[in-house]
Amino acid sequence: MPGIERRRAANRADVALRVLIPDPLFADRREAGRRLAAALEGERGPALVVVGLARGGVETAAEVARTLAAPLDVVAVRKVGHPLQPEYGIGAVTPGDGVYVRAHDDLTDEQVAAAVERAKVKAALLDERLHADHPPLDLVGKTVVVVDDGLATGATMVAALRWARAAGAARVVAAVPVAAAESLALVMREADEIRCLYVPEHFFAVGAWYGSFEQVDDEAVVRLLDENRRARELPAPRPATAQRP
Repeated sequence: MPGIERRRAANRADVALRVLIPDPLFADRREAGRRLAAALEGERGPALVVVGLARGGVETAAEVARTLAAPLDVVAVRKVGHPLQPEYGIGAVTPGDGVYVRAHDDLTDEQVAAAVERAKVKAALLDERLHADHPPLDLVGKTVVVVDDGLATGATMVAALRWARAAGAARVVAAVPVAAAESLALVMREADEIRCLYVPEHFFAVGAWYGSFEQVDDEAVVRLLDENRRARELPAPRPATAQRP
């Protein structure tokens, strides 16, 4: 029953947002990615790697990578949920030791530490699933464009940018189709550069700006990574034909 009630509440919220925003900015994450790629043309080059935030950001990132002919990877960033309101994020973590806590919100250090540990377990398990077939790409010395489908609090993007730097990126660029103004200001302090197409005066939620904003599962992320790798594979050289004397 609680799950059903949550879905009903989400549906009611979606209807309310559609009244407030009758004309979304993007049809879906893929369209957003194509439009974002146009703003990133100056980053095209052999040292470029595109990284999407799991899971929804990978759909947007895949279109950026495809347009810019760049390798695609994923960072398994997980939100640190408030113990009393798990959907409310107080920070985010990435695989390894990457931790960003934006606020304690009257929680004790012990409560925050416990919430961080729970998120780290989730991030490690997700990373294991998403990189089961292919190891993470080497980011050392690269320009890394970190892509998400939007910025709400900005916590997951901050964690992802710090993760990219810790992995040896020479330069990190944050790229999103839409963002809340206060979150954009937060991310600007972390990135070497930022690309954002829209900063609405009233943000509401990331999904409010998309006509279709379906959940993205692990299988879809792995499929997008596989498609990118296949697209970048060079055809095998033809065997040399014997020369007649």
